[in-house]
Amino acid sequence: MSSNDLSLQLQGWRLATAEVLYYMPDHPTLLQSFVWQTLDLAPRYPRIHQFLNFWREEIDAVIHSVTLASGETIAPARVNTASVILHH
Repeated sequence: MSSNDLSLQLQGWRLATAEVLYYMPDHPTLLQSFVWQTLDLAPRYPRIHQFLNFWREEIDAVIHSVTLASGETIAPARVNTASVILHH
């Protein structure tokens, strides 16, 4: 992770993963999957939208659907503690 990535995460950007299902141009009855990750700003996701607009204008494959998953922003580590200690 570069210092620029950390700076973006501190501003609310987070890792976003887009899975694009698209129809193969040579075989329009078959679906292909493409997965792409980037740091993006929720909830608008400008980089994902820019990528999908580029796809629609420049790539000869019709999009069937897009699934978006997004990670958490930077947060303190979570620690779970046990209230019971077992002795052998």
